Amino acid sequence: MDYFITLKCIRAGTKQILAVPPHFLEAVRFVLRSEECFHQTVHYDGDHVQVSFVVIRAENAWNHNHHIHGIDMKIEGPNQFHQEAQGKASEKLEFIATHHGPYKFCLKNNSPYSELVDFSLHVGHASHGHDKVQDDHVSPLMTQIEKLEEAIYSVRFEQHWLYAQTKQQAIVNDNISKRVVQRAFLEAMALVSVSALQVYLIRRLFKTKLSYSRV
Repeated sequence: MDYFITLKCIRAGTKQILAVPPHFLEAVRFVLRSEECFHQTVHYDGDHVQVSFVVIRAENAWNHNHHIHGIDMKIEGPNQFHQEAQGKASEKLEFIATHHGPYKFCLKNNSPYSELVDFSLHVGHASHGHDKVQDDHVSPLMTQIEKLEEAIYSVRFEQHWLYAQTKQQAIVNDNISKRVVQRAFLEAMALVSVSALQVYLIRRLFKTKLSYSRV
């Protein structure tokens, strides 16, 4: 059995810890100003946890798109579990939860600009005997179905992460293209201005020489 989390009612820029219920394939895209923390309960020992984030773009009030500085992610769980990534524009982590219980995922923005972040979390669980089935012929079939379901959700998690990275790269490429166009326009305007100034100076020089020749 698998589940994705649906993150709702996010108030970016606070340090409020938000509890989120398990649902099917869902993720969240939100503006991260300072720090956001989320709670997710892992129900069984040995569950496979996958978490990813991608900084889509950086923003501020004066310039809509800024250079992406990257963010920090810290994961804490039972039995002093700790894992983190620092200064990443995108990251994907996965681990086996050796202890069930509440896990906390915190995203921290160290840059002076707000950043649009895509965040997703997947917790996969295969019963491995947790669920008792009376029919011995049905039990292996259900186990295979659960494994197939887990594989499908892992692929969908990977697809979502790759899609967010593609979106990030598209925005970066678009910004680079705009800068190239703006630079070319400014260079063209500077060239036109210099040419106009040269024409003006040459015409003035000829007028001055003509006036001297008449005298």
